[in-house]
Amino acid sequence: MILAAGRGERMRPLTDTMPKPLLQAGKYKLIEYQIMRLAQAGFRNIVINHAYLGEVIEAALGDGERYGVQIVYSAEQFVLETAGGIANALPLLTDDAGNLPFLVVNGDIYCEFDYGKLLPVLQSMYQYSSNRLLHLVLVDNPVHHVSGDFALTHDKLALNGDGNYLTFSGIGIYHPLLFESVEPGMPIKLAPILRAAINEKKATGEHFAGVWLDVGTPERLQQLDRQLSAQKQ
Repeated sequence: MILAAGRGERMRPLTDTMPKPLLQAGKYKLIEYQIMRLAQAGFRNIVINHAYLGEVIEAALGDGERYGVQIVYSAEQFVLETAGGIANALPLLTDDAGNLPFLVVNGDIYCEFDYGKLLPVLQSMYQYSSNRLLHLVLVDNPVHHVSGDFALTHDKLALNGDGNYLTFSGIGIYHPLLFESVEPGMPIKLAPILRAAINEKKATGEHFAGVWLDVGTPERLQQLDRQLSAQKQ
């Protein structure tokens, strides 16, 4: 699942007429980098949620055929926040029994992470769902978030650790059971749900030290555009 329902307030005025995931850096739109990397890793079925200017997203990306994937859309009448949006899309993300874990990525990040590395994690979570409900990819703390989000020791996530705090990248694998208490159609934030599972010691993670950028402001979009344009020269 690619999350693409946000309004992108900090990106205004760029997002007054264009959904944030469709903003361009280098040769492609932000969300296209995610779709292409998912396709390269072998993911073929992608769900994209949207609320703000959703029809523009659907018109731009279509059914995903040109990317080698199948895209279906989870439309929201109003923004349901991250957990609410995921819960709303669960019928499109998991199997009928609600046992199949899935990958979720933010549509407004740029990351050169190899999603193929997460395929064994998906398989393991499917087989041993009672052991963990989530697996997060963490990155080095950016200058705008120096305190980080979670502590990582080996592959175990904690809210309090030995100072090895890293930032949540916006890339995570979740088991449907993580959202069993989320009422469909209600705006629910993801962070409290993640913290609860981490407290219950049902969460693992890994550190990605490669290229990652939270494209949250026009300045960061320009920075990314310069980086990607320079690579082509």
